[in-house]
Amino acid sequence: MIQAKLTNLFQTWSNESVENIKALPASGSDRKYYRITGKTKIAIAAFNPNKAENQAFINFTNHFKSKGINVPEIYATDLENGIYLQQDLGDLSLYQHLFATREGNQFTSELMNLYQQSVEQLAKVQILGHQGLDYENWCFQITEFDKPSMLWDLNYFKYYFLKVSGLSFDEVKLEADFQRLTDYLNTANRDAFMFRDFQARNIMLHDNEPYLIDYQGGRRGAMPYDLASLLCQAKADIPFETREVLLQHYLKSAKAIDANFDETEFMQFYYPFVLIRAIQVLGAYGFRGLYEKKPHFLSSISFAMKNIVWVLEQLETSDLEIPYLKDTLLELTTYQDWNQYLPKGGNGKLTITVSSFSYKRGIPLDLSGNGGGHVFDCRAIHNPGRYKPYKKITGRDQRVIDFLLAESNITEFVENAKRIVIPSVERYMQRGFTSLMVSFGCTGGQHRSVYSCDQMAKYLQDNYDVNVVVNHVEQEIKNWTN
Repeated sequence: MIQAKLTNLFQTWSNESVENIKALPASGSDRKYYRITGKTKIAIAAFNPNKAENQAFINFTNHFKSKGINVPEIYATDLENGIYLQQDLGDLSLYQHLFATREGNQFTSELMNLYQQSVEQLAKVQILGHQGLDYENWCFQITEFDKPSMLWDLNYFKYYFLKVSGLSFDEVKLEADFQRLTDYLNTANRDAFMFRDFQARNIMLHDNEPYLIDYQGGRRGAMPYDLASLLCQAKADIPFETREVLLQHYLKSAKAIDANFDETEFMQFYYPFVLIRAIQVLGAYGFRGLYEKKPHFLSSISFAMKNIVWVLEQLETSDLEIPYLKDTLLELTTYQDWNQYLPKGGNGKLTITVSSFSYKRGIPLDLSGNGGGHVFDCRAIHNPGRYKPYKKITGRDQRVIDFLLAESNITEFVENAKRIVIPSVERYMQRGFTSLMVSFGCTGGQHRSVYSCDQMAKYLQDNYDVNVVVNHVEQEIKNWTN
């Protein structure tokens, strides 16, 4: 029924018949997305039964587009049926790209440039997007991030993280500090558009530029909150020195857009907003992790605690007086091993089996019963096995590695494989799945597949809280020690 309506809307807009409709991975809301392709045109179709939320997104999008902000173009709407078509921005988010390209804990120059462009877009949507925006008629449910909104976030943390954790605390003293914190933040200038959930997952990379999505929950609010949301995103774990560079770039960008931008006032409230955002994140992790027992959120708590320690250090010179809240948060950071709340049975983590194999023997069996997962064919890559010096060594030997890096496109191949695997890993972790298989095959299972398998396994081990099992099928049959 939905697809029939989407087909009709696409054909009316494009004057082309639909050649393919593909459902996209589900989000955490009731919205459903589809990629629709015709002969020459393509669009992302959205279905959402909440008409008010759809209207907010469309009004915001058209307004932001008129201000030169990078958001998807709206092609066609049928709001009576809860559907609309928008520009296809691809499948790669800044969050996925972050984990695919960062070198250890360091940002490459290319990644830094994308984050700098992202904070530039943030400054534009906050300042230019605010101009002429009809908050009263366009916002979905809430028009302003004010004291009641802040107290809602703080109480979410209290009931879904603090109380569930079992830590003993004085509720009267905590509430007094909640009042002091929200009274302080409520004096910040709120003449700006507040994205509310400005994080790397809501930034798509299209034509090497960041595009903003999922801002339908936006409202009037203080500018520091959104920057705090991006730079202090817990699982992204952006190095502290990189945060400072991006903070300064944002301030410079905001000043270039609005000569009256008050940098002094912004910095007065920046770290207190980092604090309330970090507390809000703990509340979300508490609900999804401690309460609902979802491993993906439990594994992120340690990153959130790292942010808490850091922001409390930044607030040491602030005139904000919230001593009991600070003490309680610090006690939480050393309170216990949060992984104890993981579901029983193993360690509760996702186990990813990464294998190399020979197509002569066939694709490895998936003993978990899940059907085999991702399989990547390495046979199009220039084969070192064709040359005598490499015949008796493997993809773990430096001479083979040097050959592959110099004489083939294996680096691009592995990076493309990561981009395909990353969404599965994150979705599996989010849903509490326990098994995923990733396999690389080549002619002999000795060179190209071994190297690709090791690169994928190392990347997953370095960037996700998962169990990684490596199987080099052909080599282990030859009694090679893995």
